[in-house]
Amino acid sequence: HGQVVEGKLNPSSDTATHLELYRHFPEIGGIVHTHSPQATAWAQAGRAIPALGTTHADYFYGQIACTRALSDEEIAHNYELNTGKVIVETIGDSNVMASPGILVKEHAPFTWGKSPAQAVHNAVVVEVVAGMALQTLQINA
Repeated sequence: HGQVVEGKLNPSSDTATHLELYRHFPEIGGIVHTHSPQATAWAQAGRAIPALGTTHADYFYGQIACTRALSDEEIAHNYELNTGKVIVETIGDSNVMASPGILVKEHAPFTWGKSPAQAVHNAVVVEVVAGMALQTLQINA
């Protein structure tokens, strides 16, 4: 529930975001938030990562969605909670485990899995397919 259970370190500043996802999607067992360069570039551009190949399709059903931008009000008040809410809003009724990651517009990616290890793996996959998609689109331009 967001409480420290052991140790002296403070919880992540993104705890409210994580808790919002855990509340709405009980099948999630781990969440990762990165600022990996390729995926973050897509998020900052406000663009979903298109499904352009089998590497992408092996891990994500369809595009890797990008949320809407948070409003000034959402940013100013409860930013971390509102980040979770905009992720939940974007996922909607979709199968959260069929595409285990999302880009938060003007921010960066979040990924998840049945375990923390799977969430980390999915973060690596998002970064790889983000780079591959960019290169593919550049070649085809």
